Amino acid sequence: MRRTARSRYWRTLASAGCLLLFGCASTHTDPAHGPPAASSRVPSDGRPLHHADAGAGLRIPGLGPATQAQIGPETQQAFVVTGKAGSDTATAVLYTRKHPAGWQRTAGPWRARNAVLGWTGAHRSGDLRTPIGVFRIGDAGGLLPNPGTRLPYDQDEEFDEPGVGYYGESLAGSFDHVVAIDYNRRSGVSPLDKVRPLGLEKGGGVWIHVDHGGPTKGCIALPRPQMSQLLRHLDPQQRPVIAMGPAAELRR
Repeated sequence: MRRTARSRYWRTLASAGCLLLFGCASTHTDPAHGPPAASSRVPSDGRPLHHADAGAGLRIPGLGPATQAQIGPETQQAFVVTGKAGSDTATAVLYTRKHPAGWQRTAGPWRARNAVLGWTGAHRSGDLRTPIGVFRIGDAGGLLPNPGTRLPYDQDEEFDEPGVGYYGESLAGSFDHVVAIDYNRRSGVSPLDKVRPLGLEKGGGVWIHVDHGGPTKGCIALPRPQMSQLLRHLDPQQRPVIAMGPAAELRR
């Protein structure tokens, strides 16, 4: 398939070998991109929850008030990925806010994987843990053509991933389709972008990608059919976010 000019542009930003094993927690950057954003985390809007969010049964299942408060009123899609604190397996569910009914399950539950050492609220580069929190998800890409997502999609050969994972499983195809999680990255750019607004020590390159049969370095992985479904469900007009972490943390 012919590569787009946009793909060629983003390919020039990616240095050779920049995606270590899983593309998670990459520490490369490009100072030519100018001043970084202050934070990639979804901020609270500082206002009380709307009645539709606070009512019984209308808050996203499994999310407590502190986590729910990080999801602004403009967000209509939330992908919730949760598991046990020290586990590298999780469950993923997509919710959509429908007025006046509130949040309703759209897809899932699906099995998912996270980092080999579990979760952390203070992610550092190379710590082999998945960041906890609520983050925007709005930029996609992959080695293969767009499977039908409405998100901006960057097809590029830089998404090719050779090698093996922690169980000796092949990593080939892991990045056939990915969605960038806006942890320590700029939104609105290719997942291959290397700018790290919070600094290199905070890691980056945290994606949702295709499951390769083992734990990740920091990303979230879904089986291939579910990864394609998620991409087709996500709608940038609905300002999607991911809420991810151990169940006990997300219930706060």
